[in-house]
Amino acid sequence: MGDGTFTGVLRHEWSISGHPHGGLLLALLAKAGLSALVESGEPPADPLVVSADFLRPPAVGPVLLRTEVRKVGRTTSTVSVGLEQRGRSCVEARVTAGRLPMRRPEWLDLPAMPIEPPAGAIPVAGGSFEGVFNLSKGCDIRLDPATVGYLTGRTTDPPRIRLWARPRDSQPDTFFALLAGDLNPPVVFNLGRRGWAPTVQMTALVRTRPAPGWLRVVVDSRSVHESWFDSDATVIDAQGRLVCQTRQLGLALAPAPGS
Repeated sequence: MGDGTFTGVLRHEWSISGHPHGGLLLALLAKAGLSALVESGEPPADPLVVSADFLRPPAVGPVLLRTEVRKVGRTTSTVSVGLEQRGRSCVEARVTAGRLPMRRPEWLDLPAMPIEPPAGAIPVAGGSFEGVFNLSKGCDIRLDPATVGYLTGRTTDPPRIRLWARPRDSQPDTFFALLAGDLNPPVVFNLGRRGWAPTVQMTALVRTRPAPGWLRVVVDSRSVHESWFDSDATVIDAQGRLVCQTRQLGLALAPAPGS
């Protein structure tokens, strides 16, 4: 709109049972922050960090994004971004922008995982314990069957899930890497805590631009304590590079009766 304010539409195909996906919101906030920098006369930059507080869930439909450039620097710049709907603030974020490294890393310590999903990997279709998984229309997601015991009724597996993901009609970019850091079913499903698990706070670090091909995602939890749980995602590209790290704090339902 020419004053650091942008309009957008949260589309149905990027939602779970009518709730716009948290990873999508993170990518949208990052894009608004980067666009605000360009609008202010700065050269194009990459998202380095996106940290968001989820105040209330927005609905599918139009939204307003208000930005404020907080700092412009030679190495990093910072933009505050707020997502509003119907006059109410839904998500407030801080976007740190700069230049992503593209050379090979000097040191890596990443979990081992096949580059592509094996034949037995489980495709994520339209349904899930959270509701209708509309993201399957735009994303090809395959779950490691050894890490999703909840699908066969187990409730004592560790809260750890592995999956592979890629866009259906394009190659992954930095915004898809942000999305991939939140594509997993909630890890607490493996403990019998099924249903919508809303995110309270999420912070993502983008480490490099992903190479073409599948992204590998390993997600686990360090603690599930009363209604709260944490979830850490490591996103690895087809060249074996770390492309995104995501940590979030979420709320989980109590275990289902009889579990």
